[in-house]
Amino acid sequence: MADTLPRVAGKLTENAPLAPLVWFKSGGTAQWLFEPKDLADLQQFLGDLDPAMPVMALGLGSNMIVRDGGVPGVVVRLGKAFAKVTASADLTLDCGGGASGILVSSTARDNGIAGLEFLRSIPGTVGGFVRMNGGAYGGEVKDILVDCDVVLRSGELVTLPVADLHYTYRHSALPEGAIVVAARFKGRSGEPAAIQAEMDRISASREASQPLRSKTGGSTFKNPAPEVSGGQKAWELVDKAGCRGLQIGGAQVSEKHTNFLINTGDATSADIEALGEEVRRRVKDNSGLELEWEIQRVGRK
Repeated sequence: MADTLPRVAGKLTENAPLAPLVWFKSGGTAQWLFEPKDLADLQQFLGDLDPAMPVMALGLGSNMIVRDGGVPGVVVRLGKAFAKVTASADLTLDCGGGASGILVSSTARDNGIAGLEFLRSIPGTVGGFVRMNGGAYGGEVKDILVDCDVVLRSGELVTLPVADLHYTYRHSALPEGAIVVAARFKGRSGEPAAIQAEMDRISASREASQPLRSKTGGSTFKNPAPEVSGGQKAWELVDKAGCRGLQIGGAQVSEKHTNFLINTGDATSADIEALGEEVRRRVKDNSGLELEWEIQRVGRK
């Protein structure tokens, strides 16, 4: 099989364990894990790869359940070559697809750019933010994105303006198999001290309300539309359905924040997903509302 894959300048690993790379610390292997050396390496690999071979991008693995049967095809993980953030003209940051939210928000602060503080609270990379319209604490990527550079499944590099992504809540129209390699975010003028104060406020709020020290995947379910839920958030619906602390195997609904599932130590991905489905069932029975997964579930069961 290795003989049929394109040659790479970066690193290509067969049957690579993914559990160490995701926040839940569970799940199977990637058939192939590709860590490209640079943009040209990624483009050439995808261009030469059999079009039938599935391709999936992996960031920090925070918003993801990798199923126990593993992920077929190629998982692409962007490394340091894609993790740079620089300030350009007009209150804009040029960000690599592998850059973290912490790096982006800190660079914005250092350059007196406000409006990007909320990225401090999202445990992921620019590529994931752009794909999922990441948001928290009143901000969303759609509000700050100018455009993004994307390598299509064919290997072609294209620049997509924000309008082409047709953003909705936690969703974009990014093409299947496309990998975000860079994005431009634009904020507004601000004082670094005030920006840092807002980042500190957000950080303290997260620490107080979320199980950050646990093996978790972040927010599990999307918040329903207010007109449907009467303004109730997902965590409230989960709590009212009596799911706080609910456990299946090694997976548990967090006692601290009921829209978080946690791996208490030895949970399988099947445990975690089954717990999420049981929560959805109980919420539906209790409120009549159907919670949608926010966490991605990938691979074979």
